[in-house]
Amino acid sequence: MPSPAPGAVVMDCRGLDALIAALQTEGYTTVGPRLRDDAVVYGEIDSTADLPAGCTDVQAPGHYRLHRDGEPGFFRHTPGADSWKRFFFPPRRQTWALRLDNGVFRPVSGEETVPRYAIIGARACELAAVAVQDRVFGGQPYRDDSYRARRAAAFVVAVHCGQAAATCFCDAMGTGPRCEQGFDLALTELVDDEGHRFLLEAGSARGADLLAALPTRPASAAECRAAAAASERARAGQQRRPAAAELPALLARNPEHPRWSETAERCLACGNCTLACPTCFCSDFEDSADLAGGVAERWQQWSSCFNASFSYTHGGSVRGSTAARYRQWLTHKLSGWVEQFGSSGCVGCGRCITWCPVGIDITEEVAVLAAHDGERATAAADSA
Repeated sequence: MPSPAPGAVVMDCRGLDALIAALQTEGYTTVGPRLRDDAVVYGEIDSTADLPAGCTDVQAPGHYRLHRDGEPGFFRHTPGADSWKRFFFPPRRQTWALRLDNGVFRPVSGEETVPRYAIIGARACELAAVAVQDRVFGGQPYRDDSYRARRAAAFVVAVHCGQAAATCFCDAMGTGPRCEQGFDLALTELVDDEGHRFLLEAGSARGADLLAALPTRPASAAECRAAAAASERARAGQQRRPAAAELPALLARNPEHPRWSETAERCLACGNCTLACPTCFCSDFEDSADLAGGVAERWQQWSSCFNASFSYTHGGSVRGSTAARYRQWLTHKLSGWVEQFGSSGCVGCGRCITWCPVGIDITEEVAVLAAHDGERATAAADSA
């Protein structure tokens, strides 16, 4: 597990407040983890007083519970249902509007106001998810200029994970638990006999410039070792370890496996997995007009491949069964995505496992297919 980069510095909780204040002074809207309805979500924060201090969580397939133990720490939780996706790719966004003017519809003038977000507390798997969406929305020949503008305006303060949820598998997917890129600043939260403090590293020139203006001191060798040990603890605590490199070929060999139908008997086709997923990008468009017929609008909104209408063409849905839709989601995520964008669409955050109402586990599903492959190979060898 990589150690903190040379030049790492340390600051206390007052320094973290100073960091948040400095970002606000530069015109950023600071957003980070906070509590709502007994869960950790992402929203605007003004200071460390808004962070989920003294809280951790317990996650399992179909299970999430916030646990308030009062122990010091702002970032002891693991990612919940919310993700940073919605700050760059909003769940609902107006793409254009027309207004009736003297019998002629004319475009409503004005450009979209691009928010400047300072993200506080992004984890390694979440940075990997943002990088995936960068390829989806920012690549050629098709690109989303609204997404690109929001991303370019953002400042990212990452947090290296110090513990893993039971549903995490970022290590197997090569996306964590330590942040390696995609941040301006990265911090490790340290709580021990020496107190509550943060070890910080710069990941960009603007991050280094901001760090130089904050109240810090050089990190000691012991603090660097403690930060590296925290990342190792999060890695070692992960129980699920799918063989990521083998998944595209595995899924390609099993398009008609009976497991798809078996899982479909449990699946509610509710779309929770796609809504919680930090990389899913499916959307559709809705046109509307006011009752007077004077204004027409088009809105882009999140959708899901689990919706029967999503693959609807003239005559019906291409994927008419839950089994077909589940297979589409999982194979696109773990296989088709590699062909399209050069990387897996899964970052191992485990959200789809935790937030599935019936506890369907994506790693368990691919393990069943792999076991079937092994049995088939053994049978072929015995008959040879």
